[in-house]
Parts: sequence; structure tokens; C-alpha cells
Amino acid sequence: MITHFGRAQSTTLSLQDALQYALQHSLDLRSAALDVANGEYQIAETRSRALPQVSATGNLTDQYKKQRFILDGALAGQPGETVAIESGTTWSANAGINVSQTIFDQSVFTALKASRAAQDFYRLSYDLAEEQIIEIVANSYYQVLVQRQKLGVIDSNLVNTQKTYNIINNLLENGLARKIDLDRTAVGMSNLKTQRQQLLNGIEQLENQLKFYMGMPLDTEIELPSAEFDELAGRAEVVDISTGANFTNRLSYQVLEQQANLLKYQKEAYKAEYYPSLSFTGNYSIMGVSDQFVLFRGENRGANWFGFGSIGLNLRVPIYNGRATRARLDQAEVSIQKNALDLRRTTQQLELADANARTQIYNTQLTLENQQENVELAQQVYENTENNYHNGLATLTDLLDAQNTLTQAQNNYATTLLDYRLAEIQLIKSQGNLKSLLN
Repeated sequence: MITHFGRAQSTTLSLQDALQYALQHSLDLRSAALDVANGEYQIAETRSRALPQVSATGNLTDQYKKQRFILDGALAGQPGETVAIESGTTWSANAGINVSQTIFDQSVFTALKASRAAQDFYRLSYDLAEEQIIEIVANSYYQVLVQRQKLGVIDSNLVNTQKTYNIINNLLENGLARKIDLDRTAVGMSNLKTQRQQLLNGIEQLENQLKFYMGMPLDTEIELPSAEFDELAGRAEVVDISTGANFTNRLSYQVLEQQANLLKYQKEAYKAEYYPSLSFTGNYSIMGVSDQFVLFRGENRGANWFGFGSIGLNLRVPIYNGRATRARLDQAEVSIQKNALDLRRTTQQLELADANARTQIYNTQLTLENQQENVELAQQVYENTENNYHNGLATLTDLLDAQNTLTQAQNNYATTLLDYRLAEIQLIKSQGNLKSLLN
């Protein structure tokens, strides 16, 4: 297991380590996890619509300038005149509580079902994001592994070329070799060093790409175990491609299916707008008035307090809204039909990917066997040519050609092995078993 990832800290990284690290640190997965958590909150919010709604109110008013009413003076004992009388009291306060409870609202019940379906959708999306991370990290890991194997091939050829250069140099000093042969060998060494540097640059880029997909800091030094390539080659065995894949267990298919459920609930929510709704309401308030600020000192100080309340039923019956609900229902139906087409298209894409993966893995299995035989044969040819060159039975050109042929065969084998592994990942993906790579 991976225990340390620090700056300039070299860490041996197996495929399983890389995948586990990616699942723990991928920003995409963290975002998907937040969507799952948000789904929980959405359910809680929707559920609250079916629960009692309780609120409290209160206020304190100082009517520092009271409103006046004009009355006939006769009412105030002043016939023939008009009298302005102030209304109300200077101070007033009230506090109340309001309660409402939905008795029947089809839109609330539909929203509860939809919120649960949305939560399942987010969970499936999270699982799909996990699969995507596993696929891309595994692909990148194999690319780095194979390129490092090619680097090993160049290093081996450099060692052999250096030996040849030393031998020719000794022979030249004794007058038994030509200067041109030494120069040709030096040019070959220079070309190998250039290829090595280019390969190192490519490996660094691939490693940075791998660390990016894993969510690992780019300044982390990683090492892939040398035994990993041997295991990679050792696992290259004939894969049974006769068994068809069941696409209904693919997460990308299940996500679309769940999306179809959400669209159906959306249509039901629009349809619920045709239904009447019924709710219970109740409230109780207490109010106090006084011309002096003695509201909270009791009635014996001049404050007057009284309470009042009510209960009732609210019925709402939709009659006509300009066919807005009908338009929303039609839009929802179009979305459902588009989702059905997406499901069919996804099925076709999955069938195509599965067929291509099976064809690719079958072809690379055959090619891999041929390339392995080519490497063994090229190795024998190189060893025989090298022996003949030392005994004066072969030219330097023959030796360099044999060395180039061996290098090409080794690189072709590594490339074919990469193709095989990438095709194997696609086949495992088409069977919905990408998480098996974690074991």
C-alpha cells in the first residue's frame, strides 16, 4: 500500500495502488460525492413540504402621531361644528403563532418520489465516475509501463553498442579495424542516446498525465515496479470472447434508465397541477394596547390585552391557466422520447464498443504470439551475428542491422502488449467489471 506521497519522495506504485489512490483523491469523484450529499438534502427539503409548517410573529408599534377622523360635532356635544378625533392608542404590541398542514397535494407526493429517484441517479453517477477514473488511470498506467520497457530496451542496446565500440577501438589501435567502423558505431550510439532522451521526455509527460488523473501532486516522484511488466506479459492469455455482454448492468445504461424515471416523475408533477389541493390552517394571536408605555406591566397599570384566533381549511381548485400545464406536459413527453432514443443509441454504442474490443483483443492475441516469436528469433540472430563479427565472419553492417532488428522487435512486442491490455480494459468495461482491476 502507498503510505507517503511527498515532494521528492520516490514511491513504488503498483496498478492497484494507483487505482486506490485515484479513488481517494480524484476531484471528479469528490464532486460526484457532493452531488450524492446534495440529493439527501433535496429529499429532506421535499419531505418538509408534507410536514406541518409553523411560524411565529410579533411586533411593537409606537403610534407617535395618531390618525384623526372628522365627526359631526353633535356627536361630541358641539352641534353645528366638526370635530377631529384621534383614533387608536399610542402603544400596541402583538404576538402570534400560525400553523398550516397539507392534507392533499398531489405535487408534494410526486416530488417525494422524484427526490428519491434523483438520489439513486446521483449514486449511479458516482459509481459511473468511479468506473471512468479506473479506466483512464489503468490506461495511463499501462502506457507509462510500456514506455519504460522501451527505455529498458534502449538502455540494453546502449550497453551492447558501447561494448562493440570498445572492441572496435581496441582493434583499431592494433591496426585490425577501420576508422569508419568506429565512426559508424559512434553514430549509432549517438542516435540511441537521442532516442533515449526523447523517450524520457515522453515518459515524463505520461507520468504527469497519470498523476493528474490520480489527483496526485505533479512533483511526486513515482516508480513502477520492474516486475509489473513481467506480470503484464505473463497475464497475456487467451480471453474467451464468445460470451456476449449484458449491457443492462452497465452504469452508463443504468444512469439513462434512472434519468428516464426522473423524466416520468417530472411529467407526473406537471400533471399534478390539474389536481385540487387542500390544507389546514390555524392561528392564534394576543394583542395589547395602551396610551402609555406600560404594555408589559399588567392590566392594572392601564394596559389592555386580548387574544384572538381562527382555524380553517383552504381549498384550491385549478380551473384554467392558459394551457400552460398542457404545454409543460408536452415538453415532458418530448424529453421522455429523447431519453428513449438516447437509451437506444447508448445500447448501439455499447454493442459497437464490445464488438470492437473483442475483435481488437483477438487480433492482438495473434499478433502478440508472433511478436514474441520475432523477439526470440531476432535475439538469436543478433547473438549469432555478434559472434560471427568477432570471428571475422560478419561485417559491422550485419551486426548493426541485427541490433536494429532486435530493437524493433522488442519495441513492437511492447507496443502490441500495450494494445492488448488496452483492448482487455475495454472488454472488461463492456462486461461491467472494471472494478475487478482493483483486486
